[in-house]
Amino acid sequence: MKTMKSIKDQIISGGMVPVFNHTDKEIAFRVVKACYDAGLRVFEWTNRGAEAAGLFKVIKEYIDKNCPGMLLGAGSVFDGETCRKFHGMGASFIVSPILDPDMAKACEELKVLWIPGCGTVTEIHQALKWGADIVKIFPGDAVGGPGFVKAMLGPMPWAQIMPTGGVSPDPENLKAWFKSGVCCVGMGSQLFTKERISDPDPGNLILEIRRTLKIIEECRKK
Repeated sequence: MKTMKSIKDQIISGGMVPVFNHTDKEIAFRVVKACYDAGLRVFEWTNRGAEAAGLFKVIKEYIDKNCPGMLLGAGSVFDGETCRKFHGMGASFIVSPILDPDMAKACEELKVLWIPGCGTVTEIHQALKWGADIVKIFPGDAVGGPGFVKAMLGPMPWAQIMPTGGVSPDPENLKAWFKSGVCCVGMGSQLFTKERISDPDPGNLILEIRRTLKIIEECRKK
């Protein structure tokens, strides 16, 4: 079993956390496998819609059989009870758009890595006090974008920041985020467009993910 530190290291080393949800399990399988074949080893399944939890279990079974070494996390989680439910189904990490003490307590008890959403320096400070190893800036563009991250890391250089919302595969966008000091980024609809995920041939999606990861790699060298 992986430790929280090793899970954190795997998330950060990948540079990007793909964020996805779909009611069609075959499309979900295709997207997960495309991410894996492109080189990603983490995947966030968002808890949106009545079928999301049931599909999480199906996705977990698919990953265990077809994507060895890939970590599956649950996103859009809002309370401690839901943390426990997804952890019981095999979630390696929990992601939330909010900062909540009940979730912090649940994740501490479960010994599961928690990535809460924050929009102010005070919230980031509180998240770190409550045990968050990575902090999600959400919505990344609306709270101030790369400029906010850069300014915040001045007095808090130890914070590990992952923006989600306003992150795209565009080279200039990624360059701005990584130059500001983020440890990784979360990316969803800007990468997983309707056209790409509906194509039964995953080749184009795989190429786009590889291109994005290459851009991130280059950004980290500068």
